[in-house]
Amino acid sequence: MFYVNPQATRAPYPADLQDIMSIARAQQSREWLAHWDGLTPGATPLRSLPDLAASLGVGNVLVKDEALRSALGSFKALGAPIALVRLLLRQFEAKGFTAKSLLGGEHRNALAGFTAISATDGNHGRALAAAAQSIGCRCVIVLHAHVSDEREQAIAAYGAEIVRIAGNYDASVEEAAALASRHGWHVVSDTSYEGYEVIPRDVMQGYGTVAAEVSEALDGDASQQDSACPVTHVFLQGGVGGLAAGIVSYLWERWGVWRPTFVVVEPEQADCLYRSAIAGKATSASGSVDSVMAGLACGETSPLAWRFLQASVDAFMTVTDAQAVQAMQRLARGTDNDVPFVAGESGVAGLAGLMPAAATPAMAAALGLTSDSRVLLISTEGATAPSVYAELVGEPATSVEARQQAWLAR
Repeated sequence: MFYVNPQATRAPYPADLQDIMSIARAQQSREWLAHWDGLTPGATPLRSLPDLAASLGVGNVLVKDEALRSALGSFKALGAPIALVRLLLRQFEAKGFTAKSLLGGEHRNALAGFTAISATDGNHGRALAAAAQSIGCRCVIVLHAHVSDEREQAIAAYGAEIVRIAGNYDASVEEAAALASRHGWHVVSDTSYEGYEVIPRDVMQGYGTVAAEVSEALDGDASQQDSACPVTHVFLQGGVGGLAAGIVSYLWERWGVWRPTFVVVEPEQADCLYRSAIAGKATSASGSVDSVMAGLACGETSPLAWRFLQASVDAFMTVTDAQAVQAMQRLARGTDNDVPFVAGESGVAGLAGLMPAAATPAMAAALGLTSDSRVLLISTEGATAPSVYAELVGEPATSVEARQQAWLAR
């Protein structure tokens, strides 16, 4: 399914949105995260794939590889820690804590009675658990029926207490909120709902680090605002909309009317953003939600994220699980000129959308995809469920990584 958004505009970044998320706040988050040893120092790779671009009939395809952001294996390592730090700074303002002292675990004794809780499809919960372990507070994670045992074990390895429920992701969000209310715990969620927007804003603001690194890699001086964006198109994962909002807000503020064309891609079973675009307001998915793209298997649009997406995303589309698997295999395979690398099920959603969009003349025309187009994709995760990755790609992630090392050593 493909829908050109009639609400999309080419205008400067609105002041009311800048009050919520901004480049300045993203930079502050980035500076704070530099103090956390849970992240790999430096920027993640921005991979150029010329053979893939040629096969799709576009000028260039760039993929930001977030699998290497940390041992957590996903971009979520940027959001949950920042949200937890900002929450603790607000809660304990009189204590004089700083982001550096919190992430360094200097206040474990003072925070022993503090509990953070969240629902997750896997990656957000793992990042929150890792941040809580570093900081020294308690963490409870609510998992729904479709989260694999493998993902559960990866979260528990960081000391989180696991609560299992029946139902889907949206049911786990409700359960986390209920448990927090009952026990006086604090929800640190990446999706907003009525009366709950501050923490999801902080999560999304952390994701601005990805856009900042892309901007610096392609354009150098982010203070220069009078030129076109070096990429013409950005294909972004859907989910509840948090990543897309974090990236879109930064690039929209940075380039204003010269912003790139934004396309949001979702699983066909979890099409809440696509349905929101048609309805003109944040709404629910129409399908079963369950998808091989586990991190995007979300049925409810984040209302806060939607405020950023409604006027900026030029088109919304859905893809099948089979298309996601095809994209995973293509990136793993590589070519003589394209480095092979590991991209997980949710990480390849942008490519899974770009491939049919470029191959379908009507869609390509609607998006302005041409031989001059420079397309940015965000590979948001690696093999965060290694057995699932191996089954879908036909080889383990370690095999792909070995071929990557051989490619780089040529």
